[in-house]
Amino acid sequence: TKLNGKALSYNNLVDVDAAVSLIDEFTEPTFAILKHTNACGLASRKTVKQAWLDAFACDPVSAFGGVLITNQKVDLETAEEINKLFFEVLIAPDYAPEAIELFQTKKNRVILQRNELELGKKQFKTLLNGVIEQDKDLVVEGPEQMTTVTKKAPTQQEYSDLHFANKLVKHTKSNTIILVKDGVLLASGVGQTSRVDALKQAIVKAKEFGFSLQGSVMASDAFFPFPDCVDIATDAGVTAILQPGGSIKDADSVQMADQKGVAMVTTGIRHFKH
Repeated sequence: TKLNGKALSYNNLVDVDAAVSLIDEFTEPTFAILKHTNACGLASRKTVKQAWLDAFACDPVSAFGGVLITNQKVDLETAEEINKLFFEVLIAPDYAPEAIELFQTKKNRVILQRNELELGKKQFKTLLNGVIEQDKDLVVEGPEQMTTVTKKAPTQQEYSDLHFANKLVKHTKSNTIILVKDGVLLASGVGQTSRVDALKQAIVKAKEFGFSLQGSVMASDAFFPFPDCVDIATDAGVTAILQPGGSIKDADSVQMADQKGVAMVTTGIRHFKH
């Protein structure tokens, strides 16, 4: 239900669809910021306000003009923080009346209240002179589906962060690398033509916004054909890695992880969003 704002454009609707699909992966209070269907900020916290603050801190530059979504009611205190940012669309299951009044002071800003509905399980794409169809990617592998392939296993916190990162990597354009620590997206490399470029992009962005990668985890949406990503990531501070596995050279990446003393898990599932 639209509570305020201009008519939604084609691109707005595409971003809204991506935002809803992403936020549905999370049950704890979570805020996500998306640009061009990819998350540039994401955090799960005990309160919606803290989730917003930490999601925004991930990349305050890209957040400008973004699509925002949360799975919690937006109270006035949180709304006052959000109101400092220029954004296109905000989606939430509910709003405090005072929050709505604040957001309505800008007539073009789109405020959506999400209704309960069952999302479709198919996706379609037009190409050439026809349409192709496939099942949606509806699965995210949790710790119970992760197989440790290194001498060192992830810690409990690393398992939690790997699960968080895997939820995000599923919804990010390939080739993608996701860096996470303590339930917050630190940086991502998105839509790159090589996986190592995606990793380098993520590392540069994390450092640009002042994040330490020491003790962070890395998730990749597809396997590593070479050990270079493991080498670069661990040098940057990554201590646990998730990847699907399946390369004929998997052993090289596992060997590199063992050499660097970090944990690696495989899931057997390649998300590979296109």
